[in-house]
Amino acid sequence: MSRPPHPRVAAVAQLLAEAGATGQVRVLPTEVRTAAAAAAELGVPVGAIVNSLVFLADGSPLLVLTSGAHRVDVDQVAALLGVSSLIPAPAEEVRRHTGQPVGGVAPLGHPAPLGTLVDVELARHDRVWAAAGHPAAVFPTSYDELLRLTDGTPVEVGAEVGAP
Repeated sequence: MSRPPHPRVAAVAQLLAEAGATGQVRVLPTEVRTAAAAAAELGVPVGAIVNSLVFLADGSPLLVLTSGAHRVDVDQVAALLGVSSLIPAPAEEVRRHTGQPVGGVAPLGHPAPLGTLVDVELARHDRVWAAAGHPAAVFPTSYDELLRLTDGTPVEVGAEVGAP
Protein backbone atom coordinates (compact mmCIF):
# COMPACT_ATOMS: atom_id res chain seq x y z
CA MET A 1 0.00 0.00 0.00
CA SER A 2 1.77 3.14 -1.16
CA ARG A 3 -0.56 5.99 -0.14
CA PRO A 4 -3.22 5.35 2.48
CA PRO A 5 -6.38 7.30 1.69
CA HIS A 6 -7.06 8.41 5.22
CA PRO A 7 -4.81 9.76 8.02
CA ARG A 8 -6.02 7.14 10.55
CA VAL A 9 -5.21 4.36 8.09
CA ALA A 10 -1.76 5.86 7.46
CA ALA A 11 -1.12 6.03 11.21
CA VAL A 12 -2.14 2.39 11.72
CA ALA A 13 0.01 1.29 8.74
CA GLN A 14 2.99 3.16 10.22
CA LEU A 15 2.49 1.58 13.66
CA LEU A 16 2.23 -1.88 12.12
CA ALA A 17 5.47 -1.33 10.18
CA GLU A 18 7.26 -0.01 13.28
CA ALA A 19 6.09 -3.04 15.27
CA GLY A 20 7.39 -5.44 12.62
CA ALA A 21 3.91 -6.74 11.79
CA THR A 22 3.82 -9.26 8.97
CA GLY A 23 0.68 -8.03 7.20
CA GLN A 24 0.03 -4.84 5.31
CA VAL A 25 -3.04 -2.64 5.34
CA ARG A 26 -5.51 -3.37 2.58
CA VAL A 27 -8.06 -0.76 1.52
CA LEU A 28 -11.31 -2.35 0.41
CA PRO A 29 -13.57 -0.94 -2.32
CA THR A 30 -16.36 -0.33 0.21
CA GLU A 31 -16.83 0.10 3.93
CA VAL A 32 -17.37 -3.13 5.90
CA ARG A 33 -18.85 -2.24 9.27
CA THR A 34 -19.79 -5.79 10.32
CA ALA A 35 -17.84 -9.02 10.63
CA ALA A 36 -20.17 -10.68 8.10
CA ALA A 37 -19.58 -7.91 5.54
CA ALA A 38 -15.81 -8.04 6.07
CA ALA A 39 -15.75 -11.83 5.77
CA ALA A 40 -17.77 -11.71 2.56
CA GLU A 41 -15.51 -9.04 1.05
CA LEU A 42 -12.32 -10.91 2.00
CA GLY A 43 -13.61 -14.41 1.24
CA VAL A 44 -12.78 -15.73 4.71
CA PRO A 45 -14.83 -17.32 7.49
CA VAL A 46 -16.61 -14.82 9.73
CA GLY A 47 -14.69 -16.29 12.69
CA ALA A 48 -11.44 -14.99 11.17
CA ILE A 49 -12.63 -11.40 11.46
CA VAL A 50 -11.47 -9.51 14.55
CA ASN A 51 -14.30 -7.45 16.03
CA SER A 52 -12.84 -4.52 17.96
CA LEU A 53 -15.41 -3.67 20.61
CA VAL A 54 -15.05 -0.94 23.20
CA PHE A 55 -16.76 -1.38 26.55
CA LEU A 56 -16.91 0.72 29.68
CA ALA A 57 -15.85 -1.38 32.67
CA ASP A 58 -17.06 0.53 35.71
CA GLY A 59 -16.67 3.60 33.50
CA SER A 60 -13.13 2.85 32.23
CA PRO A 61 -12.59 1.96 28.57
CA LEU A 62 -11.75 -1.63 27.68
CA LEU A 63 -11.03 -3.00 24.22
CA VAL A 64 -12.28 -6.51 23.54
CA LEU A 65 -11.02 -8.18 20.37
CA THR A 66 -13.36 -11.02 19.61
CA SER A 67 -13.97 -13.42 16.77
CA GLY A 68 -16.66 -12.24 14.36
CA ALA A 69 -18.41 -15.54 15.08
CA HIS A 70 -18.63 -14.76 18.82
CA ARG A 71 -20.64 -12.44 20.96
CA VAL A 72 -19.20 -11.03 24.15
CA ASP A 73 -20.82 -12.34 27.31
CA VAL A 74 -20.72 -9.14 29.37
CA ASP A 75 -21.55 -10.93 32.61
CA GLN A 76 -18.74 -13.43 32.08
CA VAL A 77 -16.20 -10.73 31.22
CA ALA A 78 -17.33 -8.49 34.09
CA ALA A 79 -16.87 -11.39 36.52
CA LEU A 80 -13.44 -12.14 35.04
CA LEU A 81 -12.39 -8.51 35.53
CA GLY A 82 -14.05 -8.15 38.92
CA VAL A 83 -16.11 -5.14 37.82
CA SER A 84 -19.76 -4.46 38.60
CA SER A 85 -20.64 -2.92 35.24
CA LEU A 86 -19.56 -3.72 31.69
CA ILE A 87 -21.51 -1.90 29.01
CA PRO A 88 -20.89 -1.25 25.31
CA ALA A 89 -19.41 2.21 24.84
CA PRO A 90 -21.53 4.69 22.87
CA ALA A 91 -20.08 5.73 19.50
CA GLU A 92 -18.80 9.07 20.82
CA GLU A 93 -16.92 7.26 23.61
CA VAL A 94 -15.46 4.78 21.12
CA ARG A 95 -14.10 7.65 19.02
CA ARG A 96 -12.84 9.52 22.11
CA HIS A 97 -10.91 6.54 23.46
CA THR A 98 -9.67 5.11 20.15
CA GLY A 99 -9.60 8.09 17.77
CA GLN A 100 -11.37 5.80 15.29
CA PRO A 101 -14.97 5.25 14.20
CA VAL A 102 -17.17 2.30 15.09
CA GLY A 103 -16.67 -0.30 12.35
CA GLY A 104 -13.07 0.75 11.80
CA VAL A 105 -11.44 0.47 15.23
CA ALA A 106 -7.96 -0.95 14.89
CA PRO A 107 -6.45 -2.97 17.73
CA LEU A 108 -3.70 -0.33 18.04
CA GLY A 109 -3.09 3.36 17.39
CA HIS A 110 -5.26 4.84 20.13
CA PRO A 111 -4.60 8.19 21.84
CA ALA A 112 -3.77 6.36 25.10
CA PRO A 113 -3.17 2.66 25.78
CA LEU A 114 -6.34 0.64 26.36
CA GLY A 115 -6.61 -2.51 28.42
CA THR A 116 -7.23 -5.22 25.83
CA LEU A 117 -8.74 -8.68 26.01
CA VAL A 118 -8.23 -11.00 23.03
CA ASP A 119 -10.71 -13.81 22.37
CA VAL A 120 -8.97 -17.21 22.42
CA GLU A 121 -11.36 -18.30 19.65
CA LEU A 122 -9.30 -16.23 17.18
CA ALA A 123 -6.41 -18.70 17.70
CA ARG A 124 -8.34 -21.26 15.62
CA HIS A 125 -7.41 -19.32 12.48
CA ASP A 126 -3.93 -19.10 10.98
CA ARG A 127 -4.75 -15.62 9.69
CA VAL A 128 -7.22 -13.15 11.14
CA TRP A 129 -8.27 -9.77 9.76
CA ALA A 130 -8.57 -6.63 11.88
CA ALA A 131 -9.75 -3.12 11.09
CA ALA A 132 -7.07 -0.56 10.29
CA GLY A 133 -8.57 2.71 11.56
CA HIS A 134 -11.36 3.09 8.99
CA PRO A 135 -14.34 0.91 7.99
CA ALA A 136 -12.80 0.28 4.55
CA ALA A 137 -9.32 -0.70 5.75
CA VAL A 138 -8.13 -4.01 7.21
CA PHE A 139 -4.91 -5.88 7.82
CA PRO A 140 -4.06 -9.57 8.20
CA THR A 141 -2.29 -10.86 11.27
CA SER A 142 -1.97 -13.97 13.39
CA TYR A 143 -3.37 -14.54 16.85
CA ASP A 144 0.09 -14.49 18.42
CA GLU A 145 1.01 -11.30 16.58
CA LEU A 146 -2.28 -9.70 17.65
CA LEU A 147 -1.44 -10.46 21.28
CA ARG A 148 2.00 -8.94 20.79
CA LEU A 149 0.76 -5.83 18.97
CA THR A 150 -1.84 -5.06 21.63
CA ASP A 151 -0.13 -6.41 24.75
CA GLY A 152 -3.52 -8.08 25.11
CA THR A 153 -4.66 -10.75 27.52
CA PRO A 154 -6.00 -13.98 25.97
CA VAL A 155 -9.40 -14.89 27.40
CA GLU A 156 -12.61 -16.68 26.54
CA VAL A 157 -15.01 -13.77 26.08
CA GLY A 158 -18.27 -15.46 25.16
CA ALA A 159 -20.05 -17.88 22.95
CA GLU A 160 -20.62 -18.47 19.28
CA VAL A 161 -23.28 -16.23 17.74
CA GLY A 162 -26.55 -18.10 17.88
CA ALA A 163 -25.46 -20.37 20.74
CA PRO A 164 -27.68 -20.42 23.83
